[in-house]
Amino acid sequence: MSKSLPYSMKDVHYDNAKFRQRSCLKLITQSVLTSKKHDCTSCSTGKFLVLLMIGGLVYLMLTHASSSDSVGRIAKDMGTEAGDHLITNGSSSFARFWRKPPRLPPRLSPDEMGTNNSSQHEAEKLNVASKWRARQQGVRNAFIHAWSGYKSYAMGHDELMPLSQRGVDGLGGLGATVVDALDTAMIMGIDEIVSEAGSWIEKHLPERINEKGQVNLFETTIRVLGGLLSAYHLSGGQQGKNLAHKGPEPVVYLENARNLADRLLTAFTSSPTAIPFSDVILRDNTAHPAPDGLSSTSEVSTLQLEFNYLSSLTGDPKYSTESMKVLEHLKTLPKVEGLVPIYISPNNGEFSGENIRLGSRGDSYYEYLLKVWLQRRENNLTYLHDMYEEAMKGVRHLLVRKSSPNGLVFVGELPYGPNGAFSPKMDHLVCFLSGTLALGATKGITKEAAMKANLLTFEDLEHLKLAEELAKTCFEMYSVTSTGLAPEIAYFNVEQGNSEGAADGGNKSSKYVHDIVIKHADRHNLLRPETVESLFVLYRVTEDPKYREWGWEIFKAFEKYTKVGSGGYTSLDDVTVLPPRRRDKMETFFLGETLKYLYLLFGDKTVIALDEFVFNTEAHPFPIIKGSSGME
Repeated sequence: MSKSLPYSMKDVHYDNAKFRQRSCLKLITQSVLTSKKHDCTSCSTGKFLVLLMIGGLVYLMLTHASSSDSVGRIAKDMGTEAGDHLITNGSSSFARFWRKPPRLPPRLSPDEMGTNNSSQHEAEKLNVASKWRARQQGVRNAFIHAWSGYKSYAMGHDELMPLSQRGVDGLGGLGATVVDALDTAMIMGIDEIVSEAGSWIEKHLPERINEKGQVNLFETTIRVLGGLLSAYHLSGGQQGKNLAHKGPEPVVYLENARNLADRLLTAFTSSPTAIPFSDVILRDNTAHPAPDGLSSTSEVSTLQLEFNYLSSLTGDPKYSTESMKVLEHLKTLPKVEGLVPIYISPNNGEFSGENIRLGSRGDSYYEYLLKVWLQRRENNLTYLHDMYEEAMKGVRHLLVRKSSPNGLVFVGELPYGPNGAFSPKMDHLVCFLSGTLALGATKGITKEAAMKANLLTFEDLEHLKLAEELAKTCFEMYSVTSTGLAPEIAYFNVEQGNSEGAADGGNKSSKYVHDIVIKHADRHNLLRPETVESLFVLYRVTEDPKYREWGWEIFKAFEKYTKVGSGGYTSLDDVTVLPPRRRDKMETFFLGETLKYLYLLFGDKTVIALDEFVFNTEAHPFPIIKGSSGME
């Protein structure tokens, strides 16, 4: 019984007892048995009262009988239907005399009454499920529209320029959109697109890999190699999920992945240290550093999921061995409370400069510390988890602040190291951190399940709290603008009363219009996925429907302001004005990540479960590796 009830179950049982049927004989017997203090029939007064009661009963019976006769005579004289009604009623008068009074049904406790609403609750659940199925279908339609523009004007090129209606090769000419979008089409069950993309890969990608020139190691690994490996699994390769019903045999994806990886390995083997060069010439099978000689910390440390999985599939450890050398080396370098500079030299293996941030060139280093550990938990790579935990403590201590006047939690930067000034600048890219924190706390299961199993530490709960606070901030970066779409970079006001005249997002009705400052050079939107990625992870972990609603608001803004009628979606130059100026570029990650995460956010929570798969930084899901096959 709920403690909040104003009465106890004893009261309920007592009330219900009042309505139980009890015979006249039982009443008299109970009265005689319970009358212990005084026997009413033992005195003359009592005997007199009993006789009087019996006489009264006889009198009532006789008078009721005579009234029945009179009623019958009246009915005959009337000769009407009403008379028949009186005869019936009159003849039953004697029966009515003995009839028990009508009873109300027994009272139910409030807890019991709640169960009667189960059918209503089921109906509500069905309505909610139907709503999200419809919204998920909207995302699926958006993907089809995006693909239709790419197919019509840019098929085989890396990216679509939807306003110019032409293709552009900014990622080495490997048809990056085809490969990046393929597993999204598989997850959505769009067989026609799977067939089109798969056929293109089978016919054209081998030649591209063998003959193309310079590609970036990081971008090619996460988009093309990652896309091929995910497609292999989702098309049924090595007992995968087999979500694809059309397209080539799975081995086609694996063969292309292996051919590409063999060439990309040159970046590792050509370097004098464990840190790979940034660029590879595919046709020459050579590699070289960037013009300034430096590599991005995030780029060299965001290759391991892909190469580990390839080793697992092929049984050849060389891919995993070369890529894991990077993380093993990074473990030995000095850090600032687990935080690292954003540049590193492949020539001497040391960090370069002091700039510390979780935005561009720093972000996915922290993401892969956790995800590589999750991918290979059976291999006891505890040093990665230790590095992740130390880094998150450093983030909370050195980078997390609150804005003024309304206290939005954000992650800033230390452009001149721990001894320099703090910058309240936060890239949209940093919004990945919310999902990473939630994933690290529960390891992919729900918060409720983790709590029941007593799996969450105090640190885990702190990470979940920060994850939710950052997700709110990232969503407000959208809602504070006129278009409802976030800028590439935001600054946060950290001084009371210091936002007057600052460049805001244009939505004057937003509560946070004075908390978030958007500079003119940072107002573009590239259709990025990081916020919806974190909303997806947080919804899976917390099961809080607000994350779905936030995702739906973001999707509606994409539909309203970035959709191009002839096909595709475009980046924007300025999200703070209406109508927004458009940039004429559809990045591959809009199909590979943004729409995929929205589709999964609105769909069945068991599809690509977070405790069975790990997503690479380009949203390509790989199954968690069991055992150590090919990894030694």
